[in-house]
Amino acid sequence: MNPVLTIEAVSVHAGSQRIVAPTSLALVPGRPLTIIGETGSGKSLLAQAIVGNLPDGLSAEGHVTIGDVSEDAGASGRHALWGRGITVLPQEPWLSLDPTMRALPQVAETHQFVAGLGDAEADRAAADGLAGVGLSEAGAKYPFQLSGGMAQRLAFVVARAGGAPIVIADEPTKGLDAARIGEVVDLLRKGLADGGALLTITHDVEVARRLGGEVAIMLKGEIVERGEADLVLTAPQHEYTRMLLAADPRHWPTRSPADPSVATEGNVLALRDVSASRGGRTLFSGLSLAVGPGEIVGLTGPSGCGKSTLGDVALGLVRADAGMVQRQASLPPAAFQKLYQDPVAAFPPRRTLRRTLGDLAALHRLDASKIPELMKRLRLYPALLDRRPGQVSGGELQRFSLLRVLLLKPALIVADEPSSRLDLVTQKEMIELIVDAADRDGCAIILISHDEALVDAVADRRIRLDGDVSVREPDRQSA
Repeated sequence: MNPVLTIEAVSVHAGSQRIVAPTSLALVPGRPLTIIGETGSGKSLLAQAIVGNLPDGLSAEGHVTIGDVSEDAGASGRHALWGRGITVLPQEPWLSLDPTMRALPQVAETHQFVAGLGDAEADRAAADGLAGVGLSEAGAKYPFQLSGGMAQRLAFVVARAGGAPIVIADEPTKGLDAARIGEVVDLLRKGLADGGALLTITHDVEVARRLGGEVAIMLKGEIVERGEADLVLTAPQHEYTRMLLAADPRHWPTRSPADPSVATEGNVLALRDVSASRGGRTLFSGLSLAVGPGEIVGLTGPSGCGKSTLGDVALGLVRADAGMVQRQASLPPAAFQKLYQDPVAAFPPRRTLRRTLGDLAALHRLDASKIPELMKRLRLYPALLDRRPGQVSGGELQRFSLLRVLLLKPALIVADEPSSRLDLVTQKEMIELIVDAADRDGCAIILISHDEALVDAVADRRIRLDGDVSVREPDRQSA
């Protein structure tokens, strides 16, 4: 079968510095190709070079052929194919969705102006698309009223509405629970069954395994291993691939309990008979929870069940409908911190990261000399400090979020999907840093995650919200 997309020796450069090595590949209908790599490895930049949408300051070399359009990688003729011939499922839904439009009109607009449907037909197609990803009740909501996982699914539906036969999916399952990941994988596979072509960029090895086809492993801008998914992911040849697979949370050793000598008397946080709702729907009720110094409490459950809302109630960012929330009175407000699920929404977009961290240190009279040490531990290069949030990858920005929180030496961190944007290797390193804050400094942690294997590996106990008013609290051994 003839390829519908071919790239020949495509590379990405920042001035004289090469970021992505010359790469060649071809996409054929019905056969997926998945690129796996750690955060900042260059896999998303390669995808942007293919589409012709690199950030300012970067350039591409090589050759790209999409259908009948064949041109140098740095040319712009393939822009005319966006939406109709090739589409991208974005990595950051908050940057691709219109914050002033409700969900259903956003989808219908693409059906109307890209696919050419009439008004009524576009509305019906939009409603069907939302229903297909479990968002039937979200059509009248704005993006800011949706959870991170729901926003990701909305972005998925918008991107697919134009009917493009070539799909580049950039971290399409990021932040989704296991059930929703399965739905997105099924949608991607359906597009293949209908004769489409698929290039997926991901750090989720399980997604690559379920998609099948061919996989390519990228490290520092270069493909280091490539082959059939079943073969590469079960019998890897390259040392980095083996390290990547070993970093899966299902292979982590169970964390030992924190040193009791670190703990002090009293709880950092206590919730008693707390209830909360959103959009007229009860998320949870009658929930009681106490978290002591150095304790890690895992919080799991499906998308939209109220995990993030519970974390916000604990921090006082959202008022509970009923019940009592007590935070240790002797601690200042800055001792209660949140790692946001979508860090792009938590940083001033027009300021460099250096200035943002400097302002934080000045405001709270922090020791700014700790910043280089934390950056080294988080594998953040000093040059990134002079970039704005939109000029670094989502994984790099998430690590900057952790750096910012750790500078404040918090007593409680609500970590809301803190590693959903990270590859397996970097995820393990980041979770180890969060665990270290609990074990060494006595910081209490509420760890919100869709990954139950990860939570069970590090949490002292786990609470599961079931998406209604019930709560289950299994022990650590009940994965």
